[in-house]
Amino acid sequence: MYVTGQDNRAFALDARTGRVLWRYQRQLPEKVGGANRGFAVLGDKVFMATLDAHVVALDAKTGGVVWDVVAEERKKGYFFTLAPLAVKDKVIVGVSGGEYGIRGFIDAYSAETGKRLWRFYTIPGPGEPGHETWEGDSWKTGGAPAWMSGTYDPELNLIYWGVGNPGPDHYGDEREGDNLYSNCVVAIDADTGKLKWHYQFTPHDLWDWDANEVPMLLDMEFEGRPRKLLVQANRNGFYYVLDRTNGKLLHAKPFARVTWAKEIGADGKPVMLPNTAPTPQGTYVCPGIVGATNWWSPSYNPATGLFYVAVREQCDKFYNFPQDYREGRLFVGGGVQAAPGEKPWGALRALDPRTGALKWEYKYYSAPWAGTLSTAGNLVFAGDMEGYLIAFDARTGKELWHRQTGIAVWASPMSYEVAGKQYVVIPSGSALFAFALPDSVTTTKSVRRN
Repeated sequence: MYVTGQDNRAFALDARTGRVLWRYQRQLPEKVGGANRGFAVLGDKVFMATLDAHVVALDAKTGGVVWDVVAEERKKGYFFTLAPLAVKDKVIVGVSGGEYGIRGFIDAYSAETGKRLWRFYTIPGPGEPGHETWEGDSWKTGGAPAWMSGTYDPELNLIYWGVGNPGPDHYGDEREGDNLYSNCVVAIDADTGKLKWHYQFTPHDLWDWDANEVPMLLDMEFEGRPRKLLVQANRNGFYYVLDRTNGKLLHAKPFARVTWAKEIGADGKPVMLPNTAPTPQGTYVCPGIVGATNWWSPSYNPATGLFYVAVREQCDKFYNFPQDYREGRLFVGGGVQAAPGEKPWGALRALDPRTGALKWEYKYYSAPWAGTLSTAGNLVFAGDMEGYLIAFDARTGKELWHRQTGIAVWASPMSYEVAGKQYVVIPSGSALFAFALPDSVTTTKSVRRN
């Protein structure tokens, strides 16, 4: 098992016992962030994208560095927080730094040599389609990062990637237009890096509602015929169903409280409600800046036909002000304040993936930051801010068991099998917790946590 930790630490563990086999500690410059979301594994190498804007290949058996390449200059605000995506003989990464006035991109590197094979800029340059959606030179510092992992359809040979918000985040007066391809899902040819199609969830975003939630690919019947679908529970509070062959919107519906738009229109664009843009005095909007969901993974169970997502119900007051760009400095043009007297809360929600209709929900005590895992045994696993890993009946949402880890859970579980035994693992704090069924089972009663 390969695990990454804060500050680009990395470990290889015996998946049966947790024994450490090797460690990697990157020497980072001062004043970089700490978040890292995992490895890609391909052949005899594991791949990490780093906080100082490098892409690194390690020997999977020893942890030794095979190659290390610079993607961009850290001092300009570029860095990586995602787990790379391995596609055929390539390693795909998307850059972070949208709050620092970067120009976002998605890169492909040779898994063997580290040579960059293509780059797709998430903000079109002069002469490219979509450039007209940026006012003046705002495209040069427009953000649109690609800071979460994408997904891949080998049959269509397309990579699907969510793109973040434009910058400055809350002040849009000097970047008039839809600001493509911010807040989009983009479908990219895996061999060439060329854009096949895009769909924009929140045109001219002013609330920092990145579309970086992982796009989920489902092959299922929709309106009476088999379809290749892409579904996403978006940070803006709407659940979307797209035809992933062409990007056509098939359905959109709120899955959380939404006060900024009435609906998603027939043209695929939100029908905006008045008085929802940030102002110097502040504007109260739902969802809040974290969004109705965020980077944590949803999951899907083909047996139950349900889509599981951790949802936050929170509203914020959004402020804006003009701001000049300075290289490597925060460039957000505003801020937020929590709504007075309102306590954020959350739930694990099971949705019909075709319509977004709610089938069941389990309310958390606090707004969640952890993803979900679905298994073939009709279980759903998820963590909460009280430090519990919880197992649910995937069909009904009934809590089956829970275990306290000692600190808030901010990660998604994973499952694997070794020597005929299935394990479920969750990182929590600085520890990794592994669970499995005992060889002999004693029936116990699950008690609802108080």
